[in-house]
Amino acid sequence: MVSVYRFLLTPRWLGGAAVALVAIAVCLWLGSWQLGRFEARASTHHSTSGSAPATAVPLDAVLTKARPTVGTDTVGRSVTATGSYDPAHQLLVPNRTVAGKQGYYVLTPLRTAGGMAVAVVRGWTAGSPGAAPAPAAPTGEVTVTGRLQAPESSGSNGAVVGGLPAGQLGTISPASLVNLLPYGTYDGWVAADAAPAGLTAVPTVQPDGGDGLSLRAFQNLGYTLEWFVFAGFVVFMWFRLVRREAEAAEDRALGLDPAL
Repeated sequence: MVSVYRFLLTPRWLGGAAVALVAIAVCLWLGSWQLGRFEARASTHHSTSGSAPATAVPLDAVLTKARPTVGTDTVGRSVTATGSYDPAHQLLVPNRTVAGKQGYYVLTPLRTAGGMAVAVVRGWTAGSPGAAPAPAAPTGEVTVTGRLQAPESSGSNGAVVGGLPAGQLGTISPASLVNLLPYGTYDGWVAADAAPAGLTAVPTVQPDGGDGLSLRAFQNLGYTLEWFVFAGFVVFMWFRLVRREAEAAEDRALGLDPAL
């Protein structure tokens, strides 16, 4: 029986074995890399879906000129911003749900010394916008500590699509604020940790509009499975070819035609 598999020592089969081993190693490496990407995204999700980090950093240290947009790794990051509130351009954002109740956000732009403004959601309250006056914003220079949020897309996170009364905002994003404010704003918005009396602090909102992992994370998990399946397929094909060659060798030893 051992002599039947003697063909495995020929240069052709030794070369084939080397190629198969390399292919298996590459598939396992790529699968492990994709698994690491999934675990990294899952870790980012868990860190941002929990409580905000204890140490806050300046907003300019998170949103820099090299990276001015909010990403999945910065959503929920605890940041600080110093400036003066602009109550003349305060906006109410309807159709927002907190703790299962319908209400609206109170958004007040915070103008910084650099001229840019930060869209600060000072809190949430139940009911319809305009039913009761929103708490007045503090005057003078203030430092706000809150959690960085991603810009909303149209129709996501309960965003209102369509015309709204003056003083209301459908989606919180630079694209919608540019038409309502006479100055530029940072990407995303900040949910203040300390809400004034009459308002409730807004929890961190995930970019996909829910508490689950993003689609890209599950794509990484799917790629992981694919690469491991490819590795298994290479092993399967190798043993199948070896078995076929061994059967052909047995037939030739018995004087039979392997093609029959």
